[in-house]
Amino acid sequence: MRILAAALILAASTAMAGAACDVKGAKLEEAIAGKSELREAANKQTVRDLRTLRDAAIVLETYKYDAECERLVAIVRALAANPEKTIERGGDTDEEKAEDLMEAREPKAPIAPETVKPK
Repeated sequence: MRILAAALILAASTAMAGAACDVKGAKLEEAIAGKSELREAANKQTVRDLRTLRDAAIVLETYKYDAECERLVAIVRALAANPEKTIERGGDTDEEKAEDLMEAREPKAPIAPETVKPK
């Protein structure tokens, strides 16, 4: 969870650049899927986090935030390259925190104007 937040902050703080980002060419999924440690059931959350970061890189690529995309690709590569350290760093097992995070990921429907009562 902390990895995701840190990576997104880093990605958002980087200035735009002219070079194209190639998430597909970076073969991030292959890097993630190729690590036996990440195929263990106990590490499903780490794999989800890595894939979320990969997906975020795809979004950045789509919106032409190439520098941010490249930075995020580099982060995912580094995390996937050393899964033991990544698992150790992201090993937060606080269930309440995990539930809060899952709730925060749920899209929220806007409140319809007719359901809001004036004070």
